[in-house]
Amino acid sequence: MSAAILHGSAEGGLRQRLRFGPLWLAAPGIAFLAVFFIYPVLRLLGLSVQDAETGAWTGDHYARIVDTGVYFRVLMGTFRIAGLTALFSLLLGYPLAYWLAQLPERRRGAMVLAVMIPFWTSYLVKTFAWMVILGRNGVINGILSAGGLPAPEMLHNEFGVMVGMVHAMLPLAVLTMLPVMTGIDRRLVQAAETLGAAPGHAFWLVYFQLSLPGVAAAGLLTFISSLGFFIVPALLGGPQQTMLAQLIITQIQEMLNWAFAGALATFMLVSALVTCWVYDRVFGLSTLSGEGARRKTGGGGMRKAGQRILSALAALTAAAARVTAPVLGERGRDRLPAIYSTLVLVFLVAPAVVVVPIAFTSSPFLDFPPPGYSLKWFEVYFGSDLWLGATLRSFGVAFATAILATLVAGLAALALARSTSRWRGAIFALFLAPMIVPRIVIAVGLFYLFAQIGLVATDLGLIIGHTVLALPFAFVAIAAVVKGHDWRLDQAAATLGANRVQTLMRVTVPLIRGGLVAAFLFAFITSFDELTVAIFVSGGVKTTLPKQMWDDMILQLNPTLASVSVVVFVIVMALLLIAERLRRSGR
Repeated sequence: MSAAILHGSAEGGLRQRLRFGPLWLAAPGIAFLAVFFIYPVLRLLGLSVQDAETGAWTGDHYARIVDTGVYFRVLMGTFRIAGLTALFSLLLGYPLAYWLAQLPERRRGAMVLAVMIPFWTSYLVKTFAWMVILGRNGVINGILSAGGLPAPEMLHNEFGVMVGMVHAMLPLAVLTMLPVMTGIDRRLVQAAETLGAAPGHAFWLVYFQLSLPGVAAAGLLTFISSLGFFIVPALLGGPQQTMLAQLIITQIQEMLNWAFAGALATFMLVSALVTCWVYDRVFGLSTLSGEGARRKTGGGGMRKAGQRILSALAALTAAAARVTAPVLGERGRDRLPAIYSTLVLVFLVAPAVVVVPIAFTSSPFLDFPPPGYSLKWFEVYFGSDLWLGATLRSFGVAFATAILATLVAGLAALALARSTSRWRGAIFALFLAPMIVPRIVIAVGLFYLFAQIGLVATDLGLIIGHTVLALPFAFVAIAAVVKGHDWRLDQAAATLGANRVQTLMRVTVPLIRGGLVAAFLFAFITSFDELTVAIFVSGGVKTTLPKQMWDDMILQLNPTLASVSVVVFVIVMALLLIAERLRRSGR
């Protein structure tokens, strides 16, 4: 009898743990990602090793990539452009992030907003602006011609592609490095200088080493994001700058060659996963959410080589300081970071400065500065059923996406914050995975799945696809707030008689509402700006605003696109201002 009682007690305890375990809150998100993320991607990879006619296993598609010079050249060119984009984003972004980290918190918030607005502004809007700035008759060539200088060709070549891609990825690099830098105790640098270290040595051997997790995370995200780019190379580059994502789109839309597109996507995905594996071995993927770096053992040879490189950089810095000291002086040296950061911020906001006046031009051409001002291009936009229909559809899809992503990500963030399970790390990586896997791979996989279940050219298909892409941003936004939540307040509410639902709705949710609102807004912006999924899932019928802009930019550039760009820019800026205001009030 006692054994039966013990067995019943253990069984009841197991049922209780299975029923109320914190990780069950993440079950909806896990199921959603399993069906609409893991399965489509794996199915696409499976197609890459199948014969299109017989269905038999084959490696011919991969052999075609290696044996055919053009595909292999595009593959290598994609990796090179992505690597250069990540490198330049780090080189330009690190000094800006360093300068922002030194500012007082209130001023830093305003400057960070100046970085966030270009980051969340539509890629199409930014690319359109660079087409105007870098064009043969564009802003820069106009200035050079007025000064009697030769006007170089800056568009439809690698220079144009690098400018557009670095401009797109630079804010991501800065926003990724900044949280790590603000968490560094600067007294450590002061202590090193007190003990006799020169400022250059104190920076490279103390501060820079402590900031390395942020640098590595920024390099990881910018490289992987650049792998899937197709907007910038398609509009700013030439045939020599064709990237892998463009080939995948061509194979699907024009040739209907799913298997070969799957092989191309596999190369892209493997590159992203290998990069992530290396990063995880060194720092741990948890640092992507702002957590501390994971200490690693071993690698003594690599560590010694790194120390020698940093020592050499410190010596070069000291030599450069001695050479420039008589020219700059102490005041000039102190002002140099602010001057550099101002120039970078000007580079980031330049597209908006150019696009806004053009939207009000009276000319039918993209002249800057405009010869006259008029509202007729806004009248064309608001008078077009096609443009308004696409705008309203984008709003509706983005609103539904934001609700679904915030709900699913919020439950998952709460689950991981309360859980100590060994599965916690795997679930965390799963929710970050859509940020790591190139978007083009997700979009093609979803297109193949939706074609089979009838969700192509439907609003539901767009919502599902956008939610997959928005989940990581919503998850990280909520997890950052939940991490600082005092769970003793929930325990106190339970002690006073509140059940789990009452505690969640009356205690937890009000205290983390800043993170929930930020997650909602970020998910909304992600959906509102999304083009990759829309190109495939919309089916040319359920067109969204970015898809309609893309179609018009491919056919003909005109000031109507500038007016649409201003509308998108104003919407994004308003949402970011709201998010920043709520973040401050939440503190």
